[in-house]
Amino acid sequence: MLRRLASLLPGIDVVHLHGFSQKNVPVAVTARLLRKRSVLTLHTSGQDEPQAADVRGQLSGWAFRSADLFLPVSPNLARRCEAAGIPKSKIRVTPNGIDLDRFTPATPSERSELRREFGWRPGERVVLFVGFFSRDKRPDLLFRAWKRLVSDGVSAKIVYIGATASPYFEVDKAIADEIRSGAAALGRAADIVFVPPTHTVQRYYRAADAFVLSSIREAHPVALLEAMACGLPCIASRIEDATDVIIEDGVNGRLVDVDDEQAMADALTDVLSNAGRARTLGDGARRTVAARYDIHQTAERWLDAYRTVLR
Repeated sequence: MLRRLASLLPGIDVVHLHGFSQKNVPVAVTARLLRKRSVLTLHTSGQDEPQAADVRGQLSGWAFRSADLFLPVSPNLARRCEAAGIPKSKIRVTPNGIDLDRFTPATPSERSELRREFGWRPGERVVLFVGFFSRDKRPDLLFRAWKRLVSDGVSAKIVYIGATASPYFEVDKAIADEIRSGAAALGRAADIVFVPPTHTVQRYYRAADAFVLSSIREAHPVALLEAMACGLPCIASRIEDATDVIIEDGVNGRLVDVDDEQAMADALTDVLSNAGRARTLGDGARRTVAARYDIHQTAERWLDAYRTVLR
């Protein structure tokens, strides 16, 4: 990596790093030796933070702070930078951007065709989860909320999209196994579907009835924005300066307290049992993403960051 960097950097004006890990250290050192400007986008709460870099040692902390400009995707990451003493003048909240042409609501005929392709029955209500299976993303919380729906006589299918087993340290294979066995014990195994990571995830958003983000830790969740852009009524855990800056409860989605499975079950019942309510929330969600999270806005903010550090 160092050899490749040394060959590339002489012809590069700005290094733009996304996220922070130990790999940032040699990149930061090489960039500084060659007197290159750098921009660091911070994506992940609990990981892409100066406090987390400091825990790894003095050199790691230096590498983090060596960036000329910081672009946290959410206010909570910006707040963590300020708390660590990074000057406000070097911090610019720059949200993730969504391609509104790719992530767009389906027409009724498109939706029907997609559902037919997926093998979903006409009138079957489908709840979507998108994300790898980690304890912090709480796919099991959605399952427990779904079991409450079933006991109340509300029928729905859950489609989980994401890695259920992976060498990535956050993925816990036991979660999917527990969900499978739990659904089988209820005689409802067919109502829980697992889909591997896919590059055509927008097809599922455009066909589903609702989306759930059950995480306890997020910064600026892209999957939530994608689902909102597709006009889905979305339910998310209330995470300070993360999901609560995206969703206004009851206006463009639903917010529920972290780890509150009854509240999540109630919110699911709300959007699955009232088509007019679901449509209103989905329309509000699409308007929010179009106004605030269009990828063209993010691109302009990145370009302005490059111009700033080059000046």
